[in-house]
Amino acid sequence: MSEAAAATRVVLVSAVALVDRDGRVLLARRPEGKSMAGLWEFPGGKVEPGETPEAALIRELHEELGIDTWASCLAPLTFASHAYEGFHLLMPLFACRRWEGQPAPREGQTLKWVAPRDLRSYPMPPADLPLIPILRDWL
Repeated sequence: MSEAAAATRVVLVSAVALVDRDGRVLLARRPEGKSMAGLWEFPGGKVEPGETPEAALIRELHEELGIDTWASCLAPLTFASHAYEGFHLLMPLFACRRWEGQPAPREGQTLKWVAPRDLRSYPMPPADLPLIPILRDWL
């Protein structure tokens, strides 16, 4: 293994495409003070040690949006693998059409329901961009 490869830290983040009854996808805009502030992303967050991607997503959705869902409602759709400066992001993207509660911003983020055809109109982190065509084709 090369020295550069050995030094690369892999960060596992779980994300979800919440899809409403009208087929729109929920995007969250990163608040000021966070890395990549102002960019739109799929809700989710870091997978903690000992957590599955599904458990992390269920926890993050409750903490960030105040909604509850279940592992049986999370369908694995695709994943992103992207090299950022200082770490490599591995991000499974799940699709979810069933949850309890109304998504509400709990961490300073802005939320917006977006039609799949309009996803490209929102500036997103580089790792999220390759997910858009897959999501559009699926929806």
